[in-house]
Amino acid sequence: MSKFTKYFLMESSDVIPYVMEKLSMFEDAQRLQCKEIGDGNLNYVFRVWDEEKGTSVIVKQAGDTARISDEFKLSTNRIRIESDVLQLEGKLVPRLVPDVYLYDDVMNCCVMEDLSDHTILRTALMNHQIFPKLADDLTTFMANTLLLTSDVVMNHKEKKELVKNYINPELCEITEDLVYSEPFTDHNKRNELFPLNEGWIREHIYSDDELRMEVAKLKFAFMTNAQALLHGDLHTGSVFVRKDSTKIIDPEFAFYGPMGYDIGNVVANLIFAWANADATIGSGVEKDTYMNWLECTITDIIDLFSVKFLEAWNVHVTDSMAKEEGFDRWYLQSVLEDTAAVTGLELIRRIVGLAKVKDITSIVDEEARARAERICLQAAKLFILQASTHKTGNDFLQTLKTQALSFSTK
Repeated sequence: MSKFTKYFLMESSDVIPYVMEKLSMFEDAQRLQCKEIGDGNLNYVFRVWDEEKGTSVIVKQAGDTARISDEFKLSTNRIRIESDVLQLEGKLVPRLVPDVYLYDDVMNCCVMEDLSDHTILRTALMNHQIFPKLADDLTTFMANTLLLTSDVVMNHKEKKELVKNYINPELCEITEDLVYSEPFTDHNKRNELFPLNEGWIREHIYSDDELRMEVAKLKFAFMTNAQALLHGDLHTGSVFVRKDSTKIIDPEFAFYGPMGYDIGNVVANLIFAWANADATIGSGVEKDTYMNWLECTITDIIDLFSVKFLEAWNVHVTDSMAKEEGFDRWYLQSVLEDTAAVTGLELIRRIVGLAKVKDITSIVDEEARARAERICLQAAKLFILQASTHKTGNDFLQTLKTQALSFSTK
């Protein structure tokens, strides 16, 4: 009798009999090996492989609390959302997401393509690796998955059905708290401030009424603007890369929200990579080459997205009013304005809030880390307060570089 007819949280010893029962690709359990490989904030991830046959899969299971903290009580429905979204994205951008082999609504598992021949992008960037296809692939993913799931393209009733299908209240609440609320208040217990910047944060983040007002507006836009189906957590830890391949993973935070949320997360996390490289690579050709590639990538994320978005608009738009002359560019600029604001939000929350990024926390020299944080925080405020001035990739890059230059002269 199967032991997988009632939900329980699996350990590595359970996963091999699980895949033998559920999948036909494996022939001999004695040849299989299994290892837990997940180090994320929410789920349990296992790799199962047959060395002799060269076959392997990833098994991802959702628990009812977050691994980052038992305070976060979560519905295991998120794994259903992730499986659904990966399959939908697979139709919209076939080569840019892993294949899904199985969704199990009893064990709350998703079994998918093994990407062990790829590297997590955040790790690769911290090792100062260059990926020539990265900006092209990420912008193709965002332009297609965002525009093609919006009211501009979809039948409005069908789109509203998707909105209902991807209601994701527990994970949205995590975003609302960790991105849009807690980093801007000094009375919660979860913020962790780096001592060298604590005073500056209290004065220039917590006590900035204009900033807090803008963030309040952004929070309620995030909660109410069901613009497109978002990945919802599109940072450099949610992207696998090889020189010739990019794969976007982990869309468990997916829901219908403002397009700029995904794009801004990408830009902010590339800025973290820039700040890490600036702090950790010694002056010379290596640093110049790598920093130049990162700067071009940041610029290209905005500019290539804009080009592809308008091109896709011309091909796929269905709504009659969306065909009004100039409406496409007005719409795009509103997306870029949201993108700038979210870039700022992500920069602040990863430094001030609970969920840090290794790009910053791994900087050993305390003065260098303090400088990296301050550059990001100062730029973040401008991205939020002057969001409407960010219309091109160069606008985004210059906000970053101006703050780096101004800080270095103090």
